[in-house]
Amino acid sequence: MKRGILVTLEGIDGCGKSSVLAHLENSLEGRIIFTSEPTKGWTGKVVKKSIQSNAEPLTEAFLFVADHAYHVRSIIEPALDEGWTVISNRYSDSRYAYQGVLLKPFFKDAVKWLKDMHRGWTITPDKTFLLLVEPQTAVSRITTRKKTKFENAEFLAKVQRNYLRLAGEEPGRFVKIDANAPLRNVKKDVEIKIKELIRTHNKRYIHKN
Repeated sequence: MKRGILVTLEGIDGCGKSSVLAHLENSLEGRIIFTSEPTKGWTGKVVKKSIQSNAEPLTEAFLFVADHAYHVRSIIEPALDEGWTVISNRYSDSRYAYQGVLLKPFFKDAVKWLKDMHRGWTITPDKTFLLLVEPQTAVSRITTRKKTKFENAEFLAKVQRNYLRLAGEEPGRFVKIDANAPLRNVKKDVEIKIKELIRTHNKRYIHKN
């Protein structure tokens, strides 16, 4: 059985990831599993509680990592082994980008520290779609819910800089998407690119066998 592929959607709050994911759920067909971080499991619930309670940054980071471990071992790895395409709304890069800002006072290079913590056991995505948007635009889009500590323009600008650093370190994995464009265009752009990714993966498997 061919191994599946892991696709992740990343970007700051307000970039449109959730809307894009909803569109993909309606437009993509085949053996596809949609998932997200924080997960819906007990570890994800603890993470969400820590965000709501403004937990201490280092404690919160470890909770995120624990939830990621649950996600990888319980959901992603089994699905990939069975040949499914897995599309995740947020993944390890969210941790590097967000906690990389929050943990900056503790470490000389918080992003590297977080990446090292994941080394050897996480699964690297085959492709990551990074939705890039002006931080002030992103904040203006977040109008229907109570804003968390993550949802202000200054903080999100720092997070997006971390995302761009990550994309610079792995240019072959990241696909940058202009999320300042109309949402319908962003949805279609990501849909087309993911469909092509799946077709290419399937062709490669057929030729190999």
